[in-house]
Amino acid sequence: RTQSLMRLLFLIMTILLIVPVALILGLLIDRGGGVISWEFLFAFPRDSMTAGGIFPALIGTIWLVSVALLASVPVGVAAAIYLSEYARDNLLTRAINLAIINLAGVPSIVHALHGFGAFVLFANFGASILAASLTLAIMTLPVVIVATRESLQSVPRAFREACWTMGATRWQTIRKVVLPNSGSGILTGIILEISRTAGETAPIMFTGAAFFLPFLPQGIFDQTMALSLHLFNISTQIPNVPEAMPYGVALVLISIVLVMNGCSIALRMYLRGNKKW
Repeated sequence: RTQSLMRLLFLIMTILLIVPVALILGLLIDRGGGVISWEFLFAFPRDSMTAGGIFPALIGTIWLVSVALLASVPVGVAAAIYLSEYARDNLLTRAINLAIINLAGVPSIVHALHGFGAFVLFANFGASILAASLTLAIMTLPVVIVATRESLQSVPRAFREACWTMGATRWQTIRKVVLPNSGSGILTGIILEISRTAGETAPIMFTGAAFFLPFLPQGIFDQTMALSLHLFNISTQIPNVPEAMPYGVALVLISIVLVMNGCSIALRMYLRGNKKW
């Protein structure tokens, strides 16, 4: 009886998590699905952004997410490897862990102001894709570090001891055994980072996203439009926007996140199937 009750409780909790997501998707599809077309996806905005498409914002979002991933994943994975495999439990390690926890709790608007001061002004990157992506990378770095560290620590210590017994160095053990068997957990952190990076507005508003640009970015030092900021603008700043357009932009944004997450989840499942335990 207790087993059945607990199973029912967990099922109800799962449904309570899924239902709001399904309702949001259903609402977006119902109200914004009608505006989705090739012209909407691949045309430039026109008529003061009350008509046309979202192509510059779509490309800009891909730019921002890609550069942020390239900046944060190597640093986050390297930091997690150090904390999990090399660092001893001392004052320095505890201070680093405290800094990671505090960084995860900093509001996004504070990250935006830091990115503006550090990258736009001090590093002299200007308002650009690079400055915005580095700001997003710092904001999401704790997610990558924590997920990677937990995944590394889940690999049985017996694997490490077997390698050391055979004469392998610590780095050889990490590279050949630990990392391949923790790839699924690392991808979990990347999935969470993609979801947050694509939807952030405040950090990119201060550092690199433009209200409107009639051209596509040519490199990381150019400004760009972004779907999240474009959605904010047409919802609150621009009059006479068709009612369905903001819902269509939101539907495209969440679809991009779902596609990226789906690819990452498929790769994670593949890696998980290759685990040795």
